[in-house]
Amino acid sequence: MLPLLLATLLNALSCQSAPLEPRQSITALSTSQINFFTPYTHFASAAYCQPSTTTSWTCGANCQANPDFIPVDSGGDGASVQFWYVGYLPSLSTVIVAHQGTDTSQIEADATDANAFLENLDSNLFPGVPSSVEVHSGFADEQAKTATRILSAVQKTMSTYSASSVTVVGHSLGAAIALLDGVYLKIHLSVPIGIIGYGLPRVGNQAFANYVDANLSLTHINNKKDPVPIMPGRFLGYHHPSGEVHITETSTWESCSGQDNPSTSCIVGDVPNIFEGYEPDHDGPYNGITMGC
Repeated sequence: MLPLLLATLLNALSCQSAPLEPRQSITALSTSQINFFTPYTHFASAAYCQPSTTTSWTCGANCQANPDFIPVDSGGDGASVQFWYVGYLPSLSTVIVAHQGTDTSQIEADATDANAFLENLDSNLFPGVPSSVEVHSGFADEQAKTATRILSAVQKTMSTYSASSVTVVGHSLGAAIALLDGVYLKIHLSVPIGIIGYGLPRVGNQAFANYVDANLSLTHINNKKDPVPIMPGRFLGYHHPSGEVHITETSTWESCSGQDNPSTSCIVGDVPNIFEGYEPDHDGPYNGITMGC
């Protein structure tokens, strides 16, 4: 972890000082559309559980919420390597990849410390990605720690269960890793890849956001006044891809079109700087589910 003083300084500068796009459309999700995400929310929450319990799928309420899930591999120590697991969900015919997040104070520091400088993706892991695409150095380092093992587990799961799609989920830092994992898996697999992230910080630059929009299906769900999704600040060159869903103070789920939609119904307009954010919103609830094992 880099110096708290530097993290605090950059936090203070994380207001949205870059120009905002013209107002874009907002559409409220129906109850059935909201409920669609519930299984994936439980999967993201279960990623906070010890690998021994996700391997046996005995992690309590989050595991019980998806009783047909078949675990294939899991790992991480929750410290130097975030917990993760891979398995198959027969009811939705998809491989699930889930990454653990971290507590709010840590993700705020991670998103704004000196590792927040932008760098190119590792060409060995991400061959063919344009050199204009740049991502958060610290997030890229985290994803690289587990990339090849997760790819192997996904390939094994696809072969064993004849799966034809992959869904990557995560919350907080886990959402950032999930997004990079989605980009990575899309390059190495010839199946649809979807990413569902909760409390996702910004991961890369404008070229990265455009690359994600062109190649992946991403939904990133932000809860109320959560400050994490507005970090790192746009003045540092960061930009969110499309796919935002914002849970408002009235618990309405709003689909926010475009990238970094500036409407007050979306996170950029609702939380213009971290001082107007509310840290407890980071963990939820997301349709009644609070993140954590």
